[in-house]
Amino acid sequence: GELLICGGTNWSTNGRKKAIKGDEKYENIGKNLFKPHRYKSLIGIKVSRAITGCCSNHCLLITNEGKVYSWGRNETGQLGHGDKKRYDTPKPIDSLQKYSIVNAATGKNHTMCLTQHGEVFAFGENAQGQLGLGNLSTNVASPTKIAYKGNPIIDIACGGEFSVILDCEGSVYTFGCPEYGQLGNNTDGKFFVAGNKLFDNVKNPYRIPLWVEKMKGGTGCPPLLGLRIKITSIACGMNHTVALDSKKRVFTWGFGGYGRLGHSEQKDEHIPRLLTVFDRPGRGAVQVFAGYSFTLALNEMGWFFWGGVGGSRETTMYPKPISDLQVTIIRNDHFVSLRSIGCGYRHCAVAADESVIVWGTGTANGELGLGENRKSSANPDLMKSAASLFVQRVACGHRHTLMIVRADSEKDKSALDELVVYDPVQC
Repeated sequence: GELLICGGTNWSTNGRKKAIKGDEKYENIGKNLFKPHRYKSLIGIKVSRAITGCCSNHCLLITNEGKVYSWGRNETGQLGHGDKKRYDTPKPIDSLQKYSIVNAATGKNHTMCLTQHGEVFAFGENAQGQLGLGNLSTNVASPTKIAYKGNPIIDIACGGEFSVILDCEGSVYTFGCPEYGQLGNNTDGKFFVAGNKLFDNVKNPYRIPLWVEKMKGGTGCPPLLGLRIKITSIACGMNHTVALDSKKRVFTWGFGGYGRLGHSEQKDEHIPRLLTVFDRPGRGAVQVFAGYSFTLALNEMGWFFWGGVGGSRETTMYPKPISDLQVTIIRNDHFVSLRSIGCGYRHCAVAADESVIVWGTGTANGELGLGENRKSSANPDLMKSAASLFVQRVACGHRHTLMIVRADSEKDKSALDELVVYDPVQC
């Protein structure tokens, strides 16, 4: 399909009062797009995946041929172009053109790309070891293969300053900043030198050996589940991780603030902990997602949410059904087809049948695509500006939303022709 974008496109000032020193020349380039726009430079390019993250102000796309493009903020080389120059127009990552890229993930200032043969290349900020290269370095501006020798990797995810990879046998490896236990290695990595708190960052992929089930408050000796776990899917928020296993069980770990781990307490978890609500007959989860400070899961009963959305005082300490979303996606007494969901900093987007459903609070940059006069919605609502489009995939960033729209038939192309074309060069 073709890639569309809405939300904040001034990558240097998104989430900031002003551009950082040295980036002032970009301060007035880019604007808030309150409805979906086409990218002028991408018209005619068929895209299979769009990638961004809940704490990311940079984006990637993968074409049908497995070629990868990147654009956005680039202060640490997270675009992989060998420099630290901001790119407003998507540009192919030259050094990865000889590979077939099947997936990618973005953190706050770093990126990972996954090839069809299970290799992972990383670039960007590496001060916390989040690139998994076996060392600490300020900037790695060109794609570099991670320091991993093992089974082929099948899935990748990035948190703010850490990374998670999943191999074909269901084993999970983590690396980067351990501050809140988000690496799942049974420590937050803190140590003290002359009164200063430092962190023992993990520079090489570390396999998580233990998975536990324990009661609220952590009393007693928790049963160890490590030998019976085969993970099938992973997702990361800013400082927490969620994983789904082959038995449809859900595990969460990392920062517990705002209830994002779903254990009815705001306690950090240093080891993956079973979320018991989904470990029941007929309640098993089939998909999991993570936003900046919240988590979502889909099971046979519908959508569940826990955590808190930035800008809102409301928190959900354990998984609760999203009743408004269930009503929105049920038509003629049956569930519509859900194809894709994206979780951002303060918003979510769902591609369902011929509709896009969005919600979020404190969303001022147009990331919901509801128009300039309606910038936020606490309850799930239809993105009417996408009503005539067939959206195949969605991805939510820090202040923006990416969509891949079908462009096969004359009807599809006619609907696309009705949209405004965004050309950042002319901003």
